[in-house]
Amino acid sequence: MFQIILVLILAYLLGSIPSGLVIGKVFYKTDIREHGSGNLGGTNTFRTLGVKAGLAVTMADILKGTLAASLPILFNMDMNPLLAGIFAVIGHTYPIFAGFRGGKAVATSGGVVLLCAPFMFLTVLVIFFISLYITKYVSLSSMLAGVCAVIYAIIIRDLPLLIVVALLASFVIYRHRANIKRIINKTEPKIKWL
Repeated sequence: MFQIILVLILAYLLGSIPSGLVIGKVFYKTDIREHGSGNLGGTNTFRTLGVKAGLAVTMADILKGTLAASLPILFNMDMNPLLAGIFAVIGHTYPIFAGFRGGKAVATSGGVVLLCAPFMFLTVLVIFFISLYITKYVSLSSMLAGVCAVIYAIIIRDLPLLIVVALLASFVIYRHRANIKRIINKTEPKIKWL
């Protein structure tokens, strides 16, 4: 029991590492929470600091999810990696190292999926970029990717994966509720780099 609690705490702490804040302050002397949407995720980093910083933050956030989900495997535990992954997503969204104000959980959720269902990750990634190319909306593409992940899990009939992916997709959509309003009102910013 102690080992399970330890792994879940470690997963949360890994998720809590504020990649956007660290990269912004160390390399750009900028606190991205004071710019754009005020969000610590990759999208606001792209808008505030540019493509290189945005890619670095997105990759770091994906890696957090993958590493956290791999903890039960590294500790040789009989625990579903998805459980540790959920705690990483919670950490990313409500990070103890950044005043519990984090990102919207898209990249970190993707990192969890990357470890647990790599082909699903690649499929959803392709769908994300096709949607992004067509719509230029990161938020819409992120939500669509989440919905497609749920459909994928239904098709392959993996119940634990379906439950977790449905929870993550619902959470991502919930975190994007302000974006949904802006999309409807046609005030949501579009990307210019793709």
